Amino acid sequence: MKIGIFANDTPQTEQIKNQLEQKLSDRHITIDNANPDIVITIGGDGTLLSAFHHYQEQLETIRFLGVHTGHLGFYTDWRAGELDDLVISLQSDNGQAVSYPLLDISVTYHDENQARHYLALNEATLKRIGMTMGADVYIGGELFERFRGDGLCVSTPTGSTAYNKSLGGAVIHPSLDVIQLTEIGSLNNLVYRTISSPMIVPVNDWITIVPNQASDFFMTVDQENIYGKQIEQIMFKVSKRKIRFAKYRHTEFWRRVQAAFIGDLNEN
Repeated sequence: MKIGIFANDTPQTEQIKNQLEQKLSDRHITIDNANPDIVITIGGDGTLLSAFHHYQEQLETIRFLGVHTGHLGFYTDWRAGELDDLVISLQSDNGQAVSYPLLDISVTYHDENQARHYLALNEATLKRIGMTMGADVYIGGELFERFRGDGLCVSTPTGSTAYNKSLGGAVIHPSLDVIQLTEIGSLNNLVYRTISSPMIVPVNDWITIVPNQASDFFMTVDQENIYGKQIEQIMFKVSKRKIRFAKYRHTEFWRRVQAAFIGDLNEN
């Protein structure tokens, strides 16, 4: 088994990384950051998100697990003080994994013949700089609404607890192969009418956003900002690819949601 280690650059994380590398070496477990079987991230959810994009061309052969240095995250199951138990689990690995759906994004630009493709673990957004944006929204190829507002967010089930939730979107269990469209500050009056509710779209359907002809739109894909090009249309669908997590002690989704937003009810 080959292990890759992906960490942020804080002094605390660097110390934990050094400890883990030594423990792996002591147990004769190979460290290979180029072609790993399992990627261990050290930090938080943001670190794992960065690792996902770093290794996204190898998703079919890699499993992830996270060591968190702060609060329990949605993608991090292990604490820094549990490295010995983690290494023991690696030694007894039997290949078990839990898979989560991803968001496939296809962007067509006015000055390019071929669409560009992106992959998101959490979400993608489309906004306009400094003013409201207008766009036609298609569901399954049929015009659904003409949107005007601050922007639109399309999220995965795991991403439903991130920016999507702050917009009033639903929290979706990651066992469901769906994506969610949530409005950002929509305008509703006699001229502009939108559904004004989050919409959950199944695996065999897709969402297409056709913005107006302004050139000052910008798009985010997880942590990446994309701007400076005139967008003709963006198509979103559930990706055929998935992210896989090593299932040694993978925390159940609703426990993560409770821990993140509600806390331990027994302490009240």
